[in-house]
Amino acid sequence: MNCDKNLNFGSGTANPEPNPSRKRLNKTFPILVCVFLNILNCGGKEGSDPLGIAAVIASQTSIAPDPGEAFSGGYGTRFITNPTSFDTPVVNMSSDGIQFNTGNNFFNRAWVAEGNSASSGLGPTFNTSSCQNCHAGDGRGAPPSSGTLFNSVGILIRLSKVGVSDPTTGGPVGLDSFGLQLNHKGIGCVTPLAYDSNFNCTGSTGANFTPPEGTASVSYTGATVVRNYTAGGTVTLNTPVYSISWNTNIDVAPSSFNFSPRTAPMIPGLGLLEAIPESTILGWADPTDSDADGISGKVNMVWDAKNHKKVLGRFGWKANEPSLFQQNQGAFLGDIGITSPLFSTDNCPSTQTQCLAAASGTADPEITSSIAESVNFYTKLVAVPARRNLSDQDVIDGKVLFSSIKCDACHKPHVLTGNVPGLPELSYQYIKPYTDLLLHDMGPDLADGRPDFDADGQEWRTPPLWGLGLIQEVNGHLKLMHDGRANGIEEAILWHGGEADAARTGFQNLSSTDRQKLIKFLESL
Repeated sequence: MNCDKNLNFGSGTANPEPNPSRKRLNKTFPILVCVFLNILNCGGKEGSDPLGIAAVIASQTSIAPDPGEAFSGGYGTRFITNPTSFDTPVVNMSSDGIQFNTGNNFFNRAWVAEGNSASSGLGPTFNTSSCQNCHAGDGRGAPPSSGTLFNSVGILIRLSKVGVSDPTTGGPVGLDSFGLQLNHKGIGCVTPLAYDSNFNCTGSTGANFTPPEGTASVSYTGATVVRNYTAGGTVTLNTPVYSISWNTNIDVAPSSFNFSPRTAPMIPGLGLLEAIPESTILGWADPTDSDADGISGKVNMVWDAKNHKKVLGRFGWKANEPSLFQQNQGAFLGDIGITSPLFSTDNCPSTQTQCLAAASGTADPEITSSIAESVNFYTKLVAVPARRNLSDQDVIDGKVLFSSIKCDACHKPHVLTGNVPGLPELSYQYIKPYTDLLLHDMGPDLADGRPDFDADGQEWRTPPLWGLGLIQEVNGHLKLMHDGRANGIEEAILWHGGEADAARTGFQNLSSTDRQKLIKFLESL
């Protein structure tokens, strides 16, 4: 182990705490981490004494002093605070760096329509041409302040039929003519890629022109939600209103449908989330609220397309994907229109004749297993940024307040990952994701009304909070929640409802000073 190497990475920006206590911390912290954790390759290897580590973690409370607190992503944590904070490999990389870089290359690649280059396969319909477009800097997407989503690729619209689920998978069923996701772009429209009101290309029309399925726009003119503070003061939350213009050249507009706007989530730490043992997540679940604390927590059992069975879901805003393997290849198809070994059929409903014709030109799948595995490898090993400002008394107090109003009932502060064969970087890591990966009823104000496997229209997965304080630095915005409706951390807390009513009320009952301390703690994540 080389704890010093980890702490000093990116030394120009790391550990910006100038006070004496910080100096003492710098001196003793690496040793403490090694002793406390007995993991993270501190003289050990994959599989080193996990039971002992679990016992140590079990003895910790949410607010107990934690000498490894800065290491949010275990020993792979990066100490870097600049616009690349979400876009670096884990520090403890011992695996194939070439495969990581290859995956990163394909993640960043701008794909084009068939017949143009080696990077072909885009479309026929799509939302964007690159993974990086939605996950800029491997960070979060955001909706526009208002208007069309056409140029805001960090958000998309999921679609499904009302009251219908797939009899085999249990998942949502796509609209007959528009599928499971609104693809607002199509190949064959160039210079510029833009459409008139009839979805004809306003620029040059090239080969295999495929019309888009429609377009969506957002305004913040819906019902307002007013939150009052006990100590005085009010915050008014604005509900987004979405409208969809369907391309009726494809088919008539559906008379009824479910839809759900969803922003692109952050990439760091996904491999660590996948490494959390299923038994741990099941242990957190309490679907009948048997302990009567008002918090249930439900597992979403979703379809594993590779193994043809239902398994525990952990990725996506509704925990609707079981693995990065499936999440990534699903995004290739749904967002970019690229077929893969797992999803080898182009996304062209039977009424979209031009889409079907354009899709027949190149053999599927359009990316190989090697490419899919490289991207999968990359997304597993993007590092989590370290905690910051740990010795700031407001941050310390804020962490206590976070626990005292029970935010940590769902945003679990720490957990031990399990063994990941072939990836010691992810194995037995003591991480601080601040999530339980479970579904919780978040109340009617956040409801999308669109069931997704076992998730109902009001249930959402607890999102991880690591990296929260660096989103502004990386992405230049702080649009939070599943559809980016919350302008900053305070609004995000105030949007909480349902099972989180008590925690939100607890926040509203704090003094202004204590609310700022709690927010400052969250900004340190």
